[in-house]
This record gives sequence, structure tokens and C-alpha cells, in this order.
Amino acid sequence: MVMADVLYKYNGGRFMEEDIVKPVYQQIAIDLANRITRGEFKIGTKLHGRSTLAGQYNVSPETIRRAVTLLDDMNIVDVSHGKGIMVKSIDSAFKFIEKFRSHDSMNSLKKSINSVIERKGKLDEELTAYIDKLIDSTERFKNSNPFAPMEIEIPKNSKLIGKTIGEVNFWQNTGTTIIGIRRNKTLILSPGPYAAFIEGDVYIMIGDENSYERVKNYINE
Repeated sequence: MVMADVLYKYNGGRFMEEDIVKPVYQQIAIDLANRITRGEFKIGTKLHGRSTLAGQYNVSPETIRRAVTLLDDMNIVDVSHGKGIMVKSIDSAFKFIEKFRSHDSMNSLKKSINSVIERKGKLDEELTAYIDKLIDSTERFKNSNPFAPMEIEIPKNSKLIGKTIGEVNFWQNTGTTIIGIRRNKTLILSPGPYAAFIEGDVYIMIGDENSYERVKNYINE
């Protein structure tokens, strides 16, 4: 049975995960707690001796001692020189297992979030590269390209300020498709219908050769 934590380090603007294997004594303690909850060891009965457990798990008696000490600290067993290792509480065993289960669940969630962030970053880079290619291609072949990208800044007196792209039916009224927004030093790709028009934003659009005038007139009406 192998169990691992995930350590997250902040590096280069994102979290990097590193697998860390749980100590063997901790793994053994969790396994013994599971055996107690399954009824293999009843309350008030004695666990096998340390030498027997060391043989079962193929570890040193010292490793078993540390595992048993952890179970004792969690009130799962009671250790005494006269009686040995006695099972004390099934409820404590359940809580002990659930503690590690929740911990592993949180680590798994963090790992998934980090993976999504990483994929999103790659998609943003890929989309930016395609936009750059499109703009470059348009400049070189503008006479043969029916759809040309354009950039238009939203003036302070525009009727669109405060409204969303979908709300004003931008495509229906101008015949152009918005593919990005330059806001201060940030490039927002594929903004979607809920993006609002803000003064000073530069909208990157694609349309036919007459689109620029239509958009300019529509924004300034």
C-alpha cells in the first residue's frame, strides 16, 4: 500500500506539485486502523505483538512502535506494559482514516486545479499565436483576404459604455466578430457576450473591408 501527499511550491506564477510518499509507519497505522474498522480486531482485544506485526508488514519493530504510538496518540489503541496493545475505539479509528481521506481529497483537488490552470495558459498562448499569425497574414495579403482584423478604441462618449456585447447585438449591428479586448496591459481573448464595453478598451475584431466604418459609426452614434 503506497500513499502520498502532494506538496505545492509557488514557482513562475503557478503552483508546482511534488509527490511526497507518506512515512511507512504512517501507512501501517492507517492500515491497522482500517483493519479495526472492518472488525478484524474488536474493542478490548489485543493486537498482535510488535514482532508479529513487524513480520506481517516486513518492517523493523521500531517502525511498528512508531505506528502503534501514532494510534495510541489518536486514542485508537491503548498501550501498556502489562496488557500489550489493546483496541480502544472504533470511532477514533474512523476519524483517523477520515482525516487522511479528506487531506488526500484536498490534495487531489489542488492538483486538478493546477492542471486546469496549466491547460488554460497553454490555450491562451496558442490562441494569441493564432491571432498574431492572422494579423501578420492580413498585413501581407490584405488585398486577397476578404476578412480583415481591425482595432478600435472605445471613446468616452460612446453609447455602448456599460453595456455588454450580447446586450447591444454587436455582430448583428456591425457584421464583425470580436476576438479580443486590450484592457490596459491585459489581452482578453474570446471575451464572450457578457463582456462589458469600458472607456479606453481596444477591441480586436474581424470583418469585411467595410466593417471598420460600420463599427466606427455604431460606436460613436
